[in-house]
Amino acid sequence: MDGLYKLPEDAIDRDDILTNVMHYWLTGTAGSSARLYYETLFKYDPSVENKEISTVPTGVAVFQKDTMLPIRRFAERDHKIIHWSEFKRGGHFAALEQPVLLMNDIKKFFGSFK
Repeated sequence: MDGLYKLPEDAIDRDDILTNVMHYWLTGTAGSSARLYYETLFKYDPSVENKEISTVPTGVAVFQKDTMLPIRRFAERDHKIIHWSEFKRGGHFAALEQPVLLMNDIKKFFGSFK
């Protein structure tokens, strides 16, 4: 898939979508899994500057069709970014849409710790 799709099932098999949704539905975790999105949209205050920068080595994989694309300078402001990759294919569910790209990028990130 080239990342240019109109419907979710154009990028991910319908059975995979249903399986993913059912995990959240049957375990009652849909609300807690959506908390990140709620907080990002309604509780984030960009005027509050985080005074502590995370010292944890962080890797970021940016997929062009994701719902919210990170801005590198803001990510670097608060995190110790040591690996940054951008991909022209894939979206919000990159592990389902572009598993090989994501897997290779994760290997590259963790391989840098050898």
